[in-house]
Amino acid sequence: MTGVVIHLVAAARPNFMKIAPLYHELNKQDWAAPVIVHTGQHYDVNMSDAFFTDLRLPEPGIHLGVGSGTHAEQTGKVMMAYEKVVMTKRPDMVVVVGDVNSTVACTLAASKIFYDSGRRPIVAHLEAGLRSFDRTMPEEINRLATDALADVLWTPSPDADENLAREGISRNKIVRVGNIMIDSLEMMRDKIESQKVYKELGLERGDYGVVTLHRPSNVDDPEILKALCETLARIAEKINLVFPVHPRTRKNMEKAGLMSAMTDNKKLYFLEPVNYIRFMNLVFNCRLVITDSGGIQEETTYLGIPCLTMRPNTERPITVTHGTNLLCRLDEVWSRIGETLAKKEIKPCIIENWDGKTAGRVVRSIKKMVLKPA
Repeated sequence: MTGVVIHLVAAARPNFMKIAPLYHELNKQDWAAPVIVHTGQHYDVNMSDAFFTDLRLPEPGIHLGVGSGTHAEQTGKVMMAYEKVVMTKRPDMVVVVGDVNSTVACTLAASKIFYDSGRRPIVAHLEAGLRSFDRTMPEEINRLATDALADVLWTPSPDADENLAREGISRNKIVRVGNIMIDSLEMMRDKIESQKVYKELGLERGDYGVVTLHRPSNVDDPEILKALCETLARIAEKINLVFPVHPRTRKNMEKAGLMSAMTDNKKLYFLEPVNYIRFMNLVFNCRLVITDSGGIQEETTYLGIPCLTMRPNTERPITVTHGTNLLCRLDEVWSRIGETLAKKEIKPCIIENWDGKTAGRVVRSIKKMVLKPA
């Protein structure tokens, strides 16, 4: 393989959306040789492999096939598998994205390896600097460790820059590039808008909400999960709810004996996990979103769709201060739903560098690092 070898590490669903625009932009460059590394952290077809088709990505050049496990098991397996890859393939750069276990594992592995020449791969973190300031979240630990080790930190927003500076990271390492998730959305907009998933369910544009819930704090405790399901059933009296159920959430609902009552509710539409294009078609045409996820807070802000985030904090505060996102406790959701439905249509929010051109800025940053004048 000729050119600058750049590993793009993907593991979980949002990772694929983040590497796709960057892969395509790098693939246009005569000096770059991008390679997709799929760690296999998510292995459900609808949660991983389908995204390669949707986002026009080739088969991964490297597949670690790690699978599931505890946080320690998963991180350790990825580290061991990826260390062998780096030692044999010798990439010039390793790009990690987001905040999953594979992100920190590949950062650790690549940061410790020196080649015979005395150099090691440059490690870059795309979507760096995001902080929830809640260390009970495994993702927060992954973010902190990754940003402490990476050589270059590509950030999506000013708050991310400030978080890194507060942690003592040199400003020379920080490059604000914008939100790569918006690149994926714009890249796929035509395909997304061509779908009519809501009509397949017998729904009309704007007469339903979309629900995504999977975080342990919401779905692992049976009592909290029961209260959450009761709240969703109550909300469904006001507006139809479409709920693509995460495997973790479905398993816990079944274990708690909650599924039958929920599926009997004719205004609750339970779906298997859906691929990116079909899911975003549901989001594009919905009235509101109820979630505990991360990326959808950004997408709804960009689209001007109200988002109620079932968490006490967010690593994406710009979606609250400049966007449509509202943090909610379980006991607040019902009143917030009423307030949201009473509002008129919200206009999309304009945030600097959330413009579908982030991948280009990242490529220019890479070029400066790897093609320095002689």
